[in-house]
Amino acid sequence: MQETLAAWDKIKSGEFDIIISDVTINELDNCREPKRTKLFDFLSEIKAINAKETKEVVSLTNKYLEFGVLNEKSRDDCRHIALATINECDYIISWNFKHFVNINKIKKVPAINKLLG
Repeated sequence: MQETLAAWDKIKSGEFDIIISDVTINELDNCREPKRTKLFDFLSEIKAINAKETKEVVSLTNKYLEFGVLNEKSRDDCRHIALATINECDYIISWNFKHFVNINKIKKVPAINKLLG
């Protein structure tokens, strides 16, 4: 938690350009109270660009699924990755160790991106 709070302080300071997707906002909208309000309160502390899902994002999401980055049950996780890729994000911040912070999954994404140009 200390590392997360330290990273959040850097984000609040404007050290990074932050992009938050519609997928993320929808996930937060579906949280139960009081967690939902607390998370949106955190987001209100930062400046962020809202990334919208486009046809290009949908297409890349489908390619990630087709090439087995994740399975259909994890479509939203592929959407997060595709949104980050299309928006040229350098990092995805996540506590999702099953999918995002998983070296086997991480290796597949750049390989697919390179294959697709």
